[in-house]
Amino acid sequence: MTKRLLKQVVGIDVAQNELVISVGNMDENAQTQVYASKSFANNEKGFAALDLWVKKQTNEAFPLRYVMEATGVYYEALAYFLTGKAYKVSIVMPNKITNFFRTLEVKTVTDKSMAAAITLFGLEKKLEDWIQPKKIFRTLRQLTRERDQLIIERTMLRNQMHAEQAEVDPSEASIERMKLRIKMINTQIAEIKMETTMIINSDHDINRSVKLITSIPGIGP
Repeated sequence: MTKRLLKQVVGIDVAQNELVISVGNMDENAQTQVYASKSFANNEKGFAALDLWVKKQTNEAFPLRYVMEATGVYYEALAYFLTGKAYKVSIVMPNKITNFFRTLEVKTVTDKSMAAAITLFGLEKKLEDWIQPKKIFRTLRQLTRERDQLIIERTMLRNQMHAEQAEVDPSEASIERMKLRIKMINTQIAEIKMETTMIINSDHDINRSVKLITSIPGIGP
């Protein structure tokens, strides 16, 4: 007779091009096991293959949850794919997985052992469901990332220009080109600021939240 399962977890170690999967469960006696592992491409074709494989490895009569780390942006496409199919998904901060991994009797860190650790973490912990953010939040995040990158580029150019100007015989042409690039970056930063403001003002709840947060001294938009 098959024991009733309390949990089924698919732990996923996410990389830029690859997904390493482990599957485990917890039975009615709270006994856990990790019993299957496989790798898939981190793309739409890989997601579909992963979905079919997991169905063969699990029992649809019992709860199933997908658990993965918040690894840069590489987990997002898979998370959207899974939640689009109404699967339960949890996204965990990497430091929590790392701390949990240290409690296990595993000496070698590999993608497979990490996927197994994520599976065990999902079986032993009570996790919240990940909910797809509203499109407006994704847009704002993209804009703020772009702005951050532009600021880094501008700082590098300013440092380069300062070094060039300190030369014994500075190249006026090079300095002029740097000034033009900095001017272009400043224009793009201003455009992003305007676009961000328009997006925030278009959403009542976000606009109210931003006003509340920026009312704190030292916190700006």
